[in-house]
Amino acid sequence: MTSTTPPYELRLHDAASQVDATAWDALLALQSQPTPFMRHAYLAALETSGSATARTGWVPRYFTLWQGERLCAACALYIKAHSYGEYVFDWAWADAHERHGLPYYPKAVVAVPFTPVPGSRLLAQGDASRTALLRALLDWARESGLSSLHLLFAADDELATARAAGLLLRHQVQFHWHNRHPQNAARFADFDDFLASLTQDKRKKIRQERRRVLEAGVVFRVLRGREITAADWDFFYHCYQRTYLEHGNPPYLTRGFFTLMQEQMPEAWVLFVAERGGQRIASSLIAVSAYPSSVRSENSLTSTAYGRYWGALERVDCLHFEACYYQPIAWCIAQGVHRFEGGAQGEHKMARALMPVQAGSAHWLAHPAFAQAVGHFLAREGQGVQHYLEDLDNRSPFRRAHQDGRIKP
Repeated sequence: MTSTTPPYELRLHDAASQVDATAWDALLALQSQPTPFMRHAYLAALETSGSATARTGWVPRYFTLWQGERLCAACALYIKAHSYGEYVFDWAWADAHERHGLPYYPKAVVAVPFTPVPGSRLLAQGDASRTALLRALLDWARESGLSSLHLLFAADDELATARAAGLLLRHQVQFHWHNRHPQNAARFADFDDFLASLTQDKRKKIRQERRRVLEAGVVFRVLRGREITAADWDFFYHCYQRTYLEHGNPPYLTRGFFTLMQEQMPEAWVLFVAERGGQRIASSLIAVSAYPSSVRSENSLTSTAYGRYWGALERVDCLHFEACYYQPIAWCIAQGVHRFEGGAQGEHKMARALMPVQAGSAHWLAHPAFAQAVGHFLAREGQGVQHYLEDLDNRSPFRRAHQDGRIKP
């Protein structure tokens, strides 16, 4: 049987500005796991602001597949000369290549720079166009002589496509909070209702931590969307930059990036500002939903919040927990947000009821022997991740039911 589907035309672009923003965002809206970090404005801002450019080791390439004038698939790819800002660590793979006289860099990543948030990466109108896009990426990587291609923090349907194409899958653990009672799946009425779902020791710990912040005289203001002024963004960036520098690194994102967020994607951000004695001392920033329509919808159980950045100018006991977990969780409950993703790593988040989930990536390595060795490594690592998840599940902070159905305190 002869296929009547017209062939795809592959187009490569050197910048987001060369791709139609409306067509890109319309394609993103069709995906299983859209996030604000894959919006055209977000990716373009990374380039325009100088945050993710050739100078910082992120050379952008945008792949688009067309049938006539219809955009069928697209993705953002970066040629990398290092592995910083990815959060899926392959330094050992690079070292092994170099020790055998084989260059590991440049490599290619399909990812959102500096953003370990699971979500759709291969934007496609369906399975066929997604498969065609991945095939085009692999062909291009081979022809370009790259050592490897990495699809980072991908959606489940994309990982399935990658597995079918022969890529190696890798999983790691993140911690997400869900706005639902573990016993009946009803959403929480308020923060006290959330606390009541936890074991006694966890309730006590959270109350103690919040009390310390309150007794230190710290209060919070919550600003959303266009309520966040340029002065507020300045203060946030001061906190954000200082935290990075205290850890010995300059921040990945420039102040200009957040200026563009204020101008082009204000509805995607919520800022929590900590004040003491009338002076601002700390802030945390979260992103919300993927599109303005869902952000504006109060009590939408389809929306998601993403913990992103924080910083403090003064040290206050437990302020980090309050700013980064308790304030966002309380806000999510009040707004009916379905899920709060706490970011990469951090087993301590379980004590705050952020539960473990798997995040996946897919990898292609050009050298057959290295691909085989990495495959063996990932099989062993995957078993370890599964055992780790099982162990974490046994340490759930939520109250469990007795055999007769009553809830344990």
